[in-house]
Amino acid sequence: MLSNETNHNSEHAKLSFENTEIAFRHSSNTDLNRAYWLFRIININFLVKIGPPITNFAIKIGLPIKSLIKATIFKHFCGGETIAECNNTIKNLHSGGVGTILDYSIEGEDDEVVFDNTRDEIIRTIVRAATDKAVPITVFKITGVGRFALLEKLDTRQPLTAEEEKEWQKVQNRVLAICDKAHASNVPAMIDAEESWIQETIDLLALTMMSRFNTQKAIVYNTYQMYRHDKLASILNDHEIAMVEGFILGAKIVRGAYMEKERKRALENGYASPIQPDKKATDLDYDSALDYCTSNIDKIAFIAGTHNEESCRLLAELLDTKQIDHKHPHVYFSQLLGMSDNLSFNLANSKYNVAKYVPYGPIKAVLPYLFRRAQENTAIAGQMSRELSLIVKEKKRRSK
Repeated sequence: MLSNETNHNSEHAKLSFENTEIAFRHSSNTDLNRAYWLFRIININFLVKIGPPITNFAIKIGLPIKSLIKATIFKHFCGGETIAECNNTIKNLHSGGVGTILDYSIEGEDDEVVFDNTRDEIIRTIVRAATDKAVPITVFKITGVGRFALLEKLDTRQPLTAEEEKEWQKVQNRVLAICDKAHASNVPAMIDAEESWIQETIDLLALTMMSRFNTQKAIVYNTYQMYRHDKLASILNDHEIAMVEGFILGAKIVRGAYMEKERKRALENGYASPIQPDKKATDLDYDSALDYCTSNIDKIAFIAGTHNEESCRLLAELLDTKQIDHKHPHVYFSQLLGMSDNLSFNLANSKYNVAKYVPYGPIKAVLPYLFRRAQENTAIAGQMSRELSLIVKEKKRRSK
């Protein structure tokens, strides 16, 4: 899908991530004030560290803290407790040209009934997406439908017991049911990346699903965490497999979410860390992946999950340079709800495909996700002060 280059360049000239009027057009003054105080608190490392144990303790002994969480951090970073509760968020994002990725954020469970319920809930997100162009993509985690320790055993290639073989078959059946529904509904489904010591099993499962469902269109996407030094090679290798087997590679490209945990485990267990030596190496691989995917746009469909302004700008430039339509169905920008609105809404305003992750689920179940967000945000040097400075800028603009 080629488009007139001059048209691209005129669009591209308008792309600015500084326009707070566009970035926060969907936010009321109340929303903006809540975000301001939330990010100020998140900026205080001490509170973020003591927050999770205090909150978990308060919930355990029955203190009425859930309503406080729901009105503050949950309201900012999550769509609601159910798909229906996400309706306002979906409409709000859509009014700014941004799609929703419904993310049922239950994790770390160990129960077959919960796994079946999670599969059914993910299928409900696909059913919702099938009838609503405001929900263009869906997502799920393999650990949402299968036991972590089982995946870990598979990764180390230890033989499974007869019971574990049955259990593994159930996990595969759940994944198949989700991908089959996504294919029948013509709705893309992304498989999230997880810890490196279960990732090989996830990768194999994702490729199996792609070879089955991606022959005509990209339905199944695997996730590549570029803070791992071997993941650029994985994209190239998987693309070769896709070319040989005749399917479209679906790739979600992210920097990654488990760095501290990965380095700590590698050190404790005496193996070489899978993590890049520094941020510069990660950035280089991330941007190389964008270049590679745009160069193979007919056979690779990809989602650039990033809060990095430079990478967003680079991808916008790559599309223009290679004369790829801003609305090409094989390219999406993606950010998390409650963060980097200056990227999401300004990109959407320049007519790029953009979708936000909208986590939802029971408050207690979503807490690990929320705590991770807060901890990650303090770990990203400058990210929070950037969010804060944009909110302050918009508050000043409105007060005038």
